[in-house]
Amino acid sequence: MTHHTPGERTHPDTPTQARGRRRRATLLTAAVDLLTEGGFAALTHRAVAHRANLPLAATTYYFASRDQLLAEAFAQLVDTELATTRTWITDHGLTALPELATADRTRQLSLWELYVHAGRHPELQRIARHWTDGCVRIIADTLNLPETDTRVRLLHTTITTLWLEHVVEQRPLDHTRALLTHALTTAQNALPPP
Repeated sequence: MTHHTPGERTHPDTPTQARGRRRRATLLTAAVDLLTEGGFAALTHRAVAHRANLPLAATTYYFASRDQLLAEAFAQLVDTELATTRTWITDHGLTALPELATADRTRQLSLWELYVHAGRHPELQRIARHWTDGCVRIIADTLNLPETDTRVRLLHTTITTLWLEHVVEQRPLDHTRALLTHALTTAQNALPPP
C-alpha cells in the first residue's frame, strides 16, 4: 500500500496546470523586473501584463490584488538578495560588502524603497523582517557568533546605515569600506556581552 503525505501530488500535472504555473511565474518575473527598474510606482497590473506579453486579465487571475503581486515580488527580491549577499560575503568577506551595493544600485534602491514602504503594510513588514533576520543570520554565521549576540545586531545596523548612505546618497565607496572595516574590527575585539 502506498502512503502519500497531505498535499503531495499523486498524479502528474495536466498541460493546463503546467501552463498556469508558467504564466504565473512569467508574471511574477515581470513584476520583479518592473520593481527593480522603476520601484513601487512602476508596478501596475497593466504594466506587468504588458511586460509579460500576457493579457491584462491574466494578472488579476493569478494575483487577486496589486498588494499580493507586490508582496510576492518583494519576497522574491528579498530571497534573491539574501542568497546573493551570502555568496558575496563567502567569496569576498564582509568588508567587501559595499561593492555589492554598487554592483546593482537600481535593484538596491528598489529593495530599500519597498523596505520603507513596508512600514505601512503588514504583509510587507513580514517580508522586510525576513530580510533583516536573514541578514543578521548571515553576519552571525560569518563571524561564528550566535544571532542573539548584540555585536551581530549592532554590526547589522551599522552595515544597513552605511549601505543606505552609499546607495541613496552615493557616498564614496572608500569611506563606506573604511567605516565598515572599523566597525568589524571593533566588534571582533570587543568582549562578548554579559
